[in-house]
Amino acid sequence: MADIVSIATASPPFAHKQVDILQYMQKAYQLEADEKRKLTFLYHHSGIETRHSAIPDYGDTNANWNFLPKNNQDAFPSIEHRMELYKKNASLLSIEAIKKCIGSHINSDQITHLITISCTGMSAPGLDLEIMEAMQLSPSLFRTSINFMGCYAAIHGLKMAKFICDSEPDAQVVIVATELCTIHFQKEYTLENASSSLLFADGSAAVLVSNNRTSTKALQIESFHSQVAFQGKTDMAWEISSKGFLMTLSSYIPQIIKEDIDLLITAALAKKELTVADIPYWCIHPGGKKIVDVIEQKLSLTKSHTKFARKILAENGNMSSPTILFVLKEIMDSAIESGENIFGIAFGPGLTMETFLCKKK
Repeated sequence: MADIVSIATASPPFAHKQVDILQYMQKAYQLEADEKRKLTFLYHHSGIETRHSAIPDYGDTNANWNFLPKNNQDAFPSIEHRMELYKKNASLLSIEAIKKCIGSHINSDQITHLITISCTGMSAPGLDLEIMEAMQLSPSLFRTSINFMGCYAAIHGLKMAKFICDSEPDAQVVIVATELCTIHFQKEYTLENASSSLLFADGSAAVLVSNNRTSTKALQIESFHSQVAFQGKTDMAWEISSKGFLMTLSSYIPQIIKEDIDLLITAALAKKELTVADIPYWCIHPGGKKIVDVIEQKLSLTKSHTKFARKILAENGNMSSPTILFVLKEIMDSAIESGENIFGIAFGPGLTMETFLCKKK
């Protein structure tokens, strides 16, 4: 059985308090008093305390900005400028996470498969080749990329890693999910842009999946389940434009999740003849405070069940694809006992709901 041997995370150097980001957004959007009050209310109820960004501007309340123009009438950064920032920062952050992840488990030249995940930047040659060259990995390394799947993509990466390990007993698979969401800040003050600027942050997480490496924290991968709620396909979307990547994030998403979560989780757990009562640890992607609240209420979970998701939301915000791995690392580092089940769930464009089940070895 394929095991999650290790998870490591990395964050950009610029950590911004949510209260400072609020002031920054009010200035960047040049809001009138009434809109400032509305945005203040949303920020104070976000469940987020700190977010990281590759951009030093993001929490600068004095408008000493370099990435963004000081005058809202000036042109905002082009897609080319945003991709330059991605190229400059994404590989460095990914390599930091990978090196911490493989640590004492394997050497870099023992990596047999590399899966890169991102939806905030694209180029060819891309992130995978940049990592290979910088870390001097084998030029014949098996590599593949998962792009533009959004917040659930890391689960898809775990699924792919398990398929690889099931077919190649000696495989040492490294997954790295890296997102720089903040480089896609948009100047127009719309509900979607305000929601994105409220939630999203930057970060990276790497995972080592193997059949033959031991670890006191290892988790055995059991199963996966996926479901698409097409009625929500226009409520969560991520599109490329000349102005950057544009996020659609509807306020109806928690309601859609609430309507479908029962059937999804029942079907996922039925694969292993389990019920909600059999899951002591819940690895929930904190797409937003309301999403965590809805899942907690709908499944009759306790604050103890959702504390890992809430902690990552508070300390990091929503980093898209790496976020679920940040939560899973928190669970791995806790006092989880052998044989205990972990159920993971994340959401993304579609509206897609991806789940995984694993247990402590």
